[in-house]
Amino acid sequence: MAAESTAFTSLTLPVLPLDGEVVLPGMVVPLDLNDADVRAAVEAAQAAARSEPGKPRVLLVPRLDGTYASTGVLGTVEQVGRLADGDPGALIRGRGRVKIGAGTTGPGAALWVEGTRVDESVPDPLPGQVAELVKEYKALATAWLRKRGAWQVVDRVQAIDDVSALADNSGYSPFLTTEQKVELLETADPVARLKLATQHLRDHLAEQEVAETIAKDVQEGVDKQQREFLLRRQLEAVRKELRELNGEKDGEESDDYRARVEAADLPEKVREAALKEVDKLERASDQSPEGSWIRTWLDTVLELPWNERTEDAYDIQGAKAVLDAEHAGLEDVKERITEYLAVRKRRGERGLGVVGGRRGGAVLALVGPPGVGKTSLGESVAHAMGRKFVRVALGGVRDEAEIRGHRRTYVGALPGRIVRAVKEAGSMNPVVLLDEIDKVGSDFRGDPAAALLEVLDPAQNHTFRDHYLEVELDLSDVVFLATANVLEAIPEALLDRMELVRLDGYTEDEKVVIARDHLLPRQLERAGLDEDEVALDEGALRKLAGEYTREAGVRNLERSIARLLRKVAAQHELGERELPFTVTDGDLRGLIGRPHHVPESAQDPAERRTAVPGVATGLAVTGAGGDVLYVEASLADPETGAAGLTLTGQLGDVMKESAQIALSFLRSHGAELELPVADLKDRGVHIHFPAGAVPKDGPSAGITMTTALASLLSGRLVRTDVAMTGEVSLTGRVLPIGGVKQKLLAAHRAGVTTVVIPKRNEPDLDDVPAEVLDKLDVHTVTDVRQVLELALSPATDGAAPEVPVAA
Repeated sequence: MAAESTAFTSLTLPVLPLDGEVVLPGMVVPLDLNDADVRAAVEAAQAAARSEPGKPRVLLVPRLDGTYASTGVLGTVEQVGRLADGDPGALIRGRGRVKIGAGTTGPGAALWVEGTRVDESVPDPLPGQVAELVKEYKALATAWLRKRGAWQVVDRVQAIDDVSALADNSGYSPFLTTEQKVELLETADPVARLKLATQHLRDHLAEQEVAETIAKDVQEGVDKQQREFLLRRQLEAVRKELRELNGEKDGEESDDYRARVEAADLPEKVREAALKEVDKLERASDQSPEGSWIRTWLDTVLELPWNERTEDAYDIQGAKAVLDAEHAGLEDVKERITEYLAVRKRRGERGLGVVGGRRGGAVLALVGPPGVGKTSLGESVAHAMGRKFVRVALGGVRDEAEIRGHRRTYVGALPGRIVRAVKEAGSMNPVVLLDEIDKVGSDFRGDPAAALLEVLDPAQNHTFRDHYLEVELDLSDVVFLATANVLEAIPEALLDRMELVRLDGYTEDEKVVIARDHLLPRQLERAGLDEDEVALDEGALRKLAGEYTREAGVRNLERSIARLLRKVAAQHELGERELPFTVTDGDLRGLIGRPHHVPESAQDPAERRTAVPGVATGLAVTGAGGDVLYVEASLADPETGAAGLTLTGQLGDVMKESAQIALSFLRSHGAELELPVADLKDRGVHIHFPAGAVPKDGPSAGITMTTALASLLSGRLVRTDVAMTGEVSLTGRVLPIGGVKQKLLAAHRAGVTTVVIPKRNEPDLDDVPAEVLDKLDVHTVTDVRQVLELALSPATDGAAPEVPVAA
C-alpha cells in the first residue's frame, strides 16, 4: 500500500525533545506538560494552529546525551488534559518521519526547525521476499505476545498489512534499547526497517529461550531438593513409627547412617565414598538386597579405626627387658626390634614420622624350624612396643580373596584378612603376625602370595586397596611379622619385600632355661600343681632336652614335661607318691620310660653305625631344623652283582648327581689316594641313605658320600665323633653350602664333637652360639683329601680291609 504521499513535503514545526525515549510513527504516547520543553512545544503548536486548519503539530525528536537525532516524527496533539496521576498532559500521535533541516523562528518559546517528510512508500502488491518477511515478523511477534499473555494485541498485529506500519509497531517492544529504536527511526526504507525489527525480535526470543531453560533447570533443582527434603522427613516419620511398634526407644535406631558417617572421624576420601553409599541406601527400597550389602559395607567402614593409633613405648631398655624376659635366645630378632624402636624414636623427635605419605612400619620374615617360638615372639614384640597384637593364620589359604577381600557383588562378601586384622586390633599401627606364610597355596581362585606383595611392600602399602572396601587403607605404620618353616617355599618376589631373620633352633643350655622359666610353670598350672609341690632339677631338664627329645624347638620338650607332671599327679592321687617331690634325672626312666635319642658316642662301640667301613656321618637341614644324616655304601659281589651305581633313600636329582661326582672323583684319583679303584670298575656300588621314607635332596652330602666310599674301599672306619657337610667337585674341591648354624646345632644335639665344613663357610660360624662352638672342634677344609685325613681312622697294620658286600 502507498503512504500518505509520495511527494517530499517541507514543514516548519516546533521541536518537542524526548530524553531517553523514542516515538515511532503510529504510536500514541502521553507526555507530561510539567516538563518545560514539552509545554513550550505544545503551546507553540497550539498558537500556530490557530491560524491554520487541523490539529496542532509538533516534531518529536529523540535527544541522547544532549544530541538530537537526525530524523524526527511528525506528531499531532490529539488531546490536552490530565494524566492518570492528575498532572497536566498531552496525548500525541506519531504520523510520519521527518528529516530535520535548519532551525527557524516561530511563536512561543519552543525551538522551531524546518523539515522534510520522508518517503516510506512500498510497491503494491508486495514482492514475494517482502511478503515472507512480513509473515515471519508476524509469527515472531505473535509468539512473543502469546508468551506474555497479550492475546488482544495479537489480532491487532495480524491485521496490519502495511510494511512500514508493521515495522514501526516494534516501537512498543520493551526489550528494545533506545539506540535500537533510534536506528529503526532513522532507517527510511520500510523493508530494511522490517528486517531490522525482525532480527531484534528473533534475537530477543533466542535469549528468552535460553533464560527460560536456565530458569527451568534451576526450578527443577529446587523442586527436587524440596521433594527430597519432604520425602526424607516422611521416611524419618515412618521409621519412628516402626520403632515405636517394635518397642524400641527413640534413638536406638542404628540405620541413621548419614548421621553416623558425618559424626565419625573419617578421612576425607573415605567420608565421600561413605556418603555416596548412604545416598544409595536411602534411595533403595527395604526389599532390595542392595540395602543389606550397603549396610554391611557401612558398618565395616565405620568400625575401622581410621585415625586410631597407639603410642609406641620408646623405653628401649624396657622393651629389651620385656623381650629377654619372655624369650630366651633369639638375639637376632630382639636386636632388630630394638633397632626399629630406636630409629622410630629418633624419626619422631626430628619430625620425620611421615615421609612421602608413608610411615615407618616394618616387615620381618621369621624363618626357622617348628617350635622355636616364632608365633609367640610376635605377641612379645607387640608387648615390648606397647602395640595391639593380632594373628592372621595363612596356613592352607588358597583363595586370593582371603587377602584382598571379595567384590561386593558376591553374596556374603567380606573384607580380606588384613582389613579384618586391623579392625580387630582397633588401631592403625598394630603388630600383625602372618603365621605360616610358606603354607600359602594357589589354585583356580588365585594366588594369595601374589596378593600379599602389595601388603608387605613398604613402598606401596600406604595406599592398600581392599576389593571389598574400595577405599585406600594406610598400612605403612603396621609392623608385619611373617613366620615360615621353609624358606624355599616363599615366592622370591614376596621374600624380597621382607627382611629375613633366621631362627635356627636352640642350644641345649637355652632349652634348659626355657624349660625352667617358661614351660615348667605353664605345665604345672595345667596339671593343677603348685611350684612348691613338684620341681625338676637341672639334670632332669638337661636329660629331657638331650635324650628324650631331639629337635630344634621345644614343643616335644614341653610335651615331655607335661607327661612327666601328669604322671606325678596321677601317682599322688593314687597314693603312690608323696608331695612335694623333686624329679631328678634318675627318676625319668621310671616315670616316662627310656630315652629315645641316645647319642651315638654313648652307645657300645660295636653297635655304632660307623662300626663298619663304608658308613659316614653327614649333616642336613630339614623342615624341622638341622639333623644328622648317615650315608652307607657297599660293593656288590663281582659274580652276582652288576656293575654301576645304585642309589636308594628317596633322593632328589641334585643328590644323585653328587653321588656320581663322588664316584667319578674316586675313580680318577684312586691311585693317588691309595685306594683299590679296580673294584669300582668291576663291582656295583650301592649308596643308601637311611630313613628311606623321607625325601632328601641337595649337594651338601657330597663329601659325606666321598668319605663313605673311601672308607669302603680302604677298609678304614669313619671316626664316630666326626660329622661333615660340604659339596664336592670333580677335582676334589669342597664348595660352600647353606644352613651351617642349623647343622652345627644338630651335631651338638647328637653328641658329635668334630665337624668338618667348607672353608668358604667360615664366616657363618659367627652366627653359631658361643657355647656350641666351645664344645665342637670345627675344621674348615678346601679339598676332599683334607676331609679324608680328618674323618678316616688310621688303617690297622697288616689287616686286610673288610669291605661290606651287598647281597
